[in-house]
Amino acid sequence: MKKGIHPDYKETTFTCACGNVIHTCSTKQNVKVEICSACHPFFTGKDKFVDSAGRVEKFRRKYGKIK
Repeated sequence: MKKGIHPDYKETTFTCACGNVIHTCSTKQNVKVEICSACHPFFTGKDKFVDSAGRVEKFRRKYGKIK
């Protein structure tokens, strides 16, 4: 590898909104994430509804209730 062109690779912590903390290495330090593998529905198998920026309400207003 060439010297001086690669970013520093340091130990860091990823903190999820659910409180889970993951220690790993990255070029950025102390990263905060909204969803991790401990709370994501795909990994947990539980149905958890995640609404970002009111998209569901916008959809319901636009299309109304389907009968």
